[in-house]
Amino acid sequence: MYYQLHFSIKLCSFHSLSFLSCNRLICISYSTFYRNPDDTSNPEALPSAPASRQSRLVPPSNVKFSRNGQFSFKTRHSEQLEIDDVVLSNKKITSFIRCGDLDSAVRLFESVKFKTVITWNSILAGFSRKPGYVEEARQLFEKIPEPNVVSYNTMLACYWRNCDVQAAKSFFSQMPVKDVASWNTMISGFSQNGLMGEAEELFWAMPVRNEVTWNAMVAGYVESGELESALELFRGAPVKGVIARTAIVTGYMRSGNVERAEKMFQEMPEKSMVTWNTMISGYIENGKAEDGMKLVKKMMVSGIKVNDSTLSSLLLGCSNLSALKLGKQVHQHVVKSPLYLDMTVGTSLISMYSKCGVLEDALKLFLEMPRKDVVTWNAMISGYAQHGESKKALCLFDEMRSKGIKPDWITFVGVLSACNHAGLVNLGIQYFEQMQNDYGVEPKPDHYTCMVDLLGRAGKLTEALDLIRRMKFKPHIALFGSLLGACRIHRNLEVAEFAAKNLLSLEPTNAAGYVQLANVYAAKNQWEGVSKVRKSMKENKVIKTPGYSWMEVGRVVHEFRSGDRLHPDLESIRMKLKDLEKKMKLAGYVPDLDSSLHDVGEEQKEQLLLWHSEKLAIAFGLMKLPPGVPIRIFKNLRVCGDCHQATKVISAIENREIIVRDTTRFHHFKNGACSCGDYW
Repeated sequence: MYYQLHFSIKLCSFHSLSFLSCNRLICISYSTFYRNPDDTSNPEALPSAPASRQSRLVPPSNVKFSRNGQFSFKTRHSEQLEIDDVVLSNKKITSFIRCGDLDSAVRLFESVKFKTVITWNSILAGFSRKPGYVEEARQLFEKIPEPNVVSYNTMLACYWRNCDVQAAKSFFSQMPVKDVASWNTMISGFSQNGLMGEAEELFWAMPVRNEVTWNAMVAGYVESGELESALELFRGAPVKGVIARTAIVTGYMRSGNVERAEKMFQEMPEKSMVTWNTMISGYIENGKAEDGMKLVKKMMVSGIKVNDSTLSSLLLGCSNLSALKLGKQVHQHVVKSPLYLDMTVGTSLISMYSKCGVLEDALKLFLEMPRKDVVTWNAMISGYAQHGESKKALCLFDEMRSKGIKPDWITFVGVLSACNHAGLVNLGIQYFEQMQNDYGVEPKPDHYTCMVDLLGRAGKLTEALDLIRRMKFKPHIALFGSLLGACRIHRNLEVAEFAAKNLLSLEPTNAAGYVQLANVYAAKNQWEGVSKVRKSMKENKVIKTPGYSWMEVGRVVHEFRSGDRLHPDLESIRMKLKDLEKKMKLAGYVPDLDSSLHDVGEEQKEQLLLWHSEKLAIAFGLMKLPPGVPIRIFKNLRVCGDCHQATKVISAIENREIIVRDTTRFHHFKNGACSCGDYW
């Protein structure tokens, strides 16, 4: 899970700041830095540029610019028509820009013979809104005959949008006129770039502050993880509006303090759509998906219409809970709403179906979507990779590139995962190098984790260690976890001890590290080593996460733990398992006793293996689901070797498709085989 801060700077009235939290993204949209270019409601706020600025456009003799960019004229009919044409052109340019059609706006701008400062500001706004157009915007700004404060603020925003901090600071210091929007743009820009020290310095130096100033600072502190500073400033704010309160709710949720977030939410006299979405996504991100779903229902009962952010958060909750039926209900709601063609919602649906084990529905949605961005392609590529459809994932990647969609770092995580799940070592190395050399994507921790797992599981442990040593940044926990998993497969105790030592030095209470090391000792029948690991866990007060599986039957989620003693149908489940065990052994199944970490007799090991959580879930599914309906099971740990072998046999003798999602991927069992090809 990670958060990103997006500042969407819109050229419109500086009235409010919206704070949006959706999926794993925190989005802050400062929609109020500037007036609309054709807004002249407050002429005195728009002083002209100093007289030293030479005009490059001389208007007709009967037209004179005023300080706010408007003009006076002789009221002859022909001149009135000319002025009406200018106003109409300005509105058309603004309309094109709002629709994202900069090319049409530029063509119209170039065809306009008489341009007011509003005309120039409108087209400058278009370049400012598009990342990567900072040089074009700067050249255009230099040509404005008499720029006003809106012109300067628009150019300032362009520098921040393109993350050019130094250029923004220099430009701000040289601005001949500044209004409150200018200062707020700087404060928000510093906040966006994590420079809260400079933002704070500017905040206290600011001659006049308004509510947006306080909102920007509170939100900036929250984004920087400085919740206490945000709270201190919030307490001193003269006005505590919905935006600042929503920012604090976000801060509480991000710090895991759900109760305080709930208290703040309940006490808010006014709630915006963003506030509701912040709570919903906060619940989801804190593992309280059910509470998030309840809040969505309460929201709808209150007459508040859900938007794309609400639905995306809700679909993420469905994915986390593997609540396929609820996800389908959300899909039905989307079909009946104007959000049906929304790209964000469509992408969330693709992700939901993929994570709930219904890849065919995810693909159908993907093919039907009229517009796709890189996030949509990433969702489908990752879906294919997670389901072991590596060839399809890589073919889709090639198709994506052929359509001119530039892959980002997340794309390559999906691509490398596809290579990893299929054991395509050389191809994975090729993509890893291509990512850097051809696309300029710097490797992130996720890429290295994929590569270490790819090399390690293929038995290339020396190469995996060499890659770790060549990394430009300090190795992280997931990296050593992947290396440990590879050591379990190849029973390499020396590398396992090295990986475990490094992992536990980073996180001494990481239960997975101890368990993985114990797995390697057990695989080599070194029970003394297993005993030492368990003793170390006890000394460090490490609690092992118990293995459990869950499945949805009739809108009810049933959970099963290894050696379960609580499920109401436990007796009949065990009877079903006993019956299955007899059939499985007749079909050639032999229990994989190496999958048991307990130093007990073979008969007792077989019994413990038979009661693993996924086997209990499979037996329950066979009892409760009608013939022909796939059994979908979700597990919090990686599937063990014995359960994998047993599920293959059960799929054949029961003529049933069984889909199991563990922590790394999906396994589709059918007719005695698994989609992973026994490579996991």
